[in-house]
Amino acid sequence: MGGVTKEQVEASLTSKLNPVHLEVIDTSGGCGASFAVEIVSEQFEGKRLLERHRIVNAALEEEMKEIHALSIKKAQTPQQWKPTPPQDSSVTTTTPSTDA
Repeated sequence: MGGVTKEQVEASLTSKLNPVHLEVIDTSGGCGASFAVEIVSEQFEGKRLLERHRIVNAALEEEMKEIHALSIKKAQTPQQWKPTPPQDSSVTTTTPSTDA
């Protein structure tokens, strides 16, 4: 079977970038030509977005020979990725009305 598997992409990114979060989606319908990636790694610390994309592309150097499209949806540091706590308490705070 030609093409690259989602598992191959995951394995390469995991071994080279040791991500704390990784999501690889095969957007080619199973033929392995197109992938979307979300990756969170400490290796992105202090790097600009373009540099982060280059790191991901370099980690997939072999796979990129067969992948036609790689969409990097997110390339973040753990600090950036940390889900922000819900702010419901501050949003729903209402001041008592003084209209009498």
